[in-house]
Amino acid sequence: MGYGNYSHDAHRSLLDARAGKPAEQVFKQRKCHPLMDPKGVKARESRDSAEHPATLPIVFALDVTGSMGAIPKMLAAQTLPDFMNVLQRCKVKDPQLMFCAVGDATSDNAPLQVGQFESTAELMDQWLTWSFLEGGGGGTGQESYELAMYFLSQHMDMDCKTKRNRRGYLFLTGDEMPYPTLSRHIVESVTGDRLDDDVKVEEVVAHLAESFIPFFVVPTPERRAHCEARWRQLLGDHVLCLERPEHVCHSAAGAILIQERIVTEPGALERVLVDAGASRGQIQGTLRALAPLFDAPNFGKSSQPPAAPSLLKRLFKQT
Repeated sequence: MGYGNYSHDAHRSLLDARAGKPAEQVFKQRKCHPLMDPKGVKARESRDSAEHPATLPIVFALDVTGSMGAIPKMLAAQTLPDFMNVLQRCKVKDPQLMFCAVGDATSDNAPLQVGQFESTAELMDQWLTWSFLEGGGGGTGQESYELAMYFLSQHMDMDCKTKRNRRGYLFLTGDEMPYPTLSRHIVESVTGDRLDDDVKVEEVVAHLAESFIPFFVVPTPERRAHCEARWRQLLGDHVLCLERPEHVCHSAAGAILIQERIVTEPGALERVLVDAGASRGQIQGTLRALAPLFDAPNFGKSSQPPAAPSLLKRLFKQT
């Protein structure tokens, strides 16, 4: 997947055309779209081509439980073009976006939905708005983030990794903790994969970090208290605590620019955001959210979350 070229003007026009429509007319799915069902999927592909010779896969895995459903609506109505605009202006080569929707496998009908990697505005928007915003969640203080991370660690076929040994990016939005253990029964039910045993979330993250540079994005200060500490245990400095949900796209784009060493200090990132048309509030909120990345001891290095103490190489067996 991922053919065609991105047009910011086309993307903005698409969003302008639906301005004022209620979310129910934009996100029309009332169950998991068949093409986003992960069961039996061998791999989602991010491929190089003549148009895109150096693809960079980027995944937005969006929590769509009741407390978090506003973010996908915001991306589809306002902010996703801002993300692409920043990457284009900074000449980030060949980004390909994929959207996932994440719920709670203990209570939801569609705890994981997975799109395709795309390069055009129209197809990015298609997969985003095909997401079923179930609005569930189990009320346990945990969601099935580890299930999404498992799928992304085991069911991707990305030329950036196989050809260039380069990782993609994952931005996982949420306001809860992951379950401490990935249930082999849930994995088989949702994906069809059979595991030898349940898997600790630390081991899932370690596998994920072989292919992706993961970030967990908390949308407001009020939601940090419950989940931030646990996610910092798993991802270190790659926990982005925002002041407003509207800052998701600028903060994600800024994290990529920092990681790619396109910007090396806050002033440079501020100039990029000014040129991209961000408001003063968006700029200041983004800079505050990303300050820990500039201050991190491993700034400028090939960052990787803490490795799991024991990585089980024999865990994953597809049927």
